[in-house]
Amino acid sequence: MDPVNILLGLSLIVSLGANYSGAKKGFKVAISNVVLRPKTYLQQVPPTVSTIVLLLVIIGIFQIGTLKIEQGSPLYWTKIAGLIVFISFSFLQVKSFKSLGKSYSQDIVIVKNQELHTSGMYKFIRHPQYICQILSDLGAAAAVVSYLAVPVVLILEIPLFILRAKEEEKILEKHFKEDYTKYKKRSGFFIPFLG
Repeated sequence: MDPVNILLGLSLIVSLGANYSGAKKGFKVAISNVVLRPKTYLQQVPPTVSTIVLLLVIIGIFQIGTLKIEQGSPLYWTKIAGLIVFISFSFLQVKSFKSLGKSYSQDIVIVKNQELHTSGMYKFIRHPQYICQILSDLGAAAAVVSYLAVPVVLILEIPLFILRAKEEEKILEKHFKEDYTKYKKRSGFFIPFLG
């Protein structure tokens, strides 16, 4: 088996464990704590698409649905770069979850005593968890050179997470009012200082 695929497989295991530990507080948002939860397909569809990408990457590790690129080929650097991108953005995603603490939820919700986080990564980007998810998925797909996963990320995941982030912004603006409007003016949507 290809060494990049082995390293990606090990990194995926570590990443899944870290994501679980970083986000476990948000997995059980008590119904009594929810102040606002929009009813929208954006609650479930984007995470489901990410799960599909994960499954496609896992089968890609076993060279199913992938292009064959030999070690030593100039294109082999694509695999190495993809692995580096995956590891980097997986780490940043866990960091973004942990920095939210009790305010993190896997759903788009406002909970009682919700805090507006504007420090750390959130000082520069309003949705680091989404951009990190997209880039880590794209990196993983590139690391195995999956012709199945890359199109799913580009065609489905990116637009869905943009729509989800916009939906989240609506309820944050409704809840935090002027504080969120000011925060939007000094931070980027997915990229620092843009949007």
